[in-house]
Amino acid sequence: MIYAAFRSIGAYIPEKIMTNADFEKIIDTSDEWITKRTGIKERRVATENETPSTMGVEAAKVAIDRAKINKDEIDLVICATVTPDYLCMPSTACLIAGKLELTNVMAFDVSAACTGFVYALNIAKAFIESGLKKNVLIIGAEKYSSILNYEDRTTCFIFGDGAGAAIISATEDKTEAIIDVHCSGDGAYEDLIKTKGGGSKHPCSQEVLDAKMACISMKGNETFKLAVKTLTADVLKMFEKHNITKEDLNHFIPHQANYRIIKSVGEALGLDEEQTVLTVHKYGNTSAASIPMAMNDAFEEGRIKAGDTVLFDAFGGGLTWGSALFRFAPKK
Repeated sequence: MIYAAFRSIGAYIPEKIMTNADFEKIIDTSDEWITKRTGIKERRVATENETPSTMGVEAAKVAIDRAKINKDEIDLVICATVTPDYLCMPSTACLIAGKLELTNVMAFDVSAACTGFVYALNIAKAFIESGLKKNVLIIGAEKYSSILNYEDRTTCFIFGDGAGAAIISATEDKTEAIIDVHCSGDGAYEDLIKTKGGGSKHPCSQEVLDAKMACISMKGNETFKLAVKTLTADVLKMFEKHNITKEDLNHFIPHQANYRIIKSVGEALGLDEEQTVLTVHKYGNTSAASIPMAMNDAFEEGRIKAGDTVLFDAFGGGLTWGSALFRFAPKK
C-alpha cells in the first residue's frame, strides 16, 4: 500500500517590513485600530523584482534540502496562488519548475485563495496514493501588494507577501501517512472576497483600472462570521471522522487571516494557546502562503518535531475551505 507523507517545510520571507505606523501615513487609521481588529502589527512587502515564482523558488529550495531528496526526484509541482506572475499563462508552477531547472515535470497552478495550500496538499496526496507520482513539490506563494488598493482602508493593511513550500512523498509506512485532507467550496458566496476586474468578464481596460476593479475587495463582517462558523465545523467533522480529540493534536495551524477569527475558532474547539501556531501579527494575511509560512516558523523555532500530529484549517475566497490532519514525517 502506498501512502503520502509530509516530508518537509520551507519558506521565503521578503525583507521589507511595512508596519501599522506606515499605514497611518497613507490612510485614515491607527496602530491601535488595526491591532484591535486584526492582531496584525506588520507585514512583509515584496520588492519590484520579487514575484510569486521567485519567492516560491526560494521556499522550494529550503523544502527540497530538508526533505533530503535530489530535486530531479520531483515529478510534480503544484503552486497555489491568486497573484500569479502572469494573468493567464504560463503558470507560476511552470515558472518555478523552470527556475529550479526541472525540465520534464508536470506543473500547474491551483486557484483556491487562502485555502490554496490545503487544496494543493489534497491533490498531491491523491497523485501519490494513486501511484502516479512519488515526490510532489507544493508551494503557496503570494504577492498581494500587487492587487491592493492602498486607498481602501478596509483591506489594504490586512495582506502581506511571501511563500511557503513542502515536499510530499510516497511511503509504505502507514505511521508516516497523511491521515486525511478535506476540501470544499461554495460559489454562492462569490461576492464576499473578490477581484472583480482583469478576467474575461471584465477585461483589462482603462475603466477597470480607474475603478480599481483588479484589486481585492472584501465584505469584512460577513466574511468574519462565516469564517468562524465554517472553520470550526470543518475541524469538528475531522475530529468525529477519525475519533480524535483536541488532546491528540500537537499543533493547530489555521490560516493566518485575523487574530480574532483564530481566537474564536480556538475557543470554540477548546484548544490551548500553546497548540495554536500564530504568525498573523508579523506577516499579516498571506493567503495561500500563510499556512506553510506559519508551519515553517514553528519548525524553525523547534516546536514541530518528527511524529507530531498537525492540523491545518483554512478558509478563503470562492468561497473555499479545507482542513488537513497528518503526522509530520521528515525523512529518517
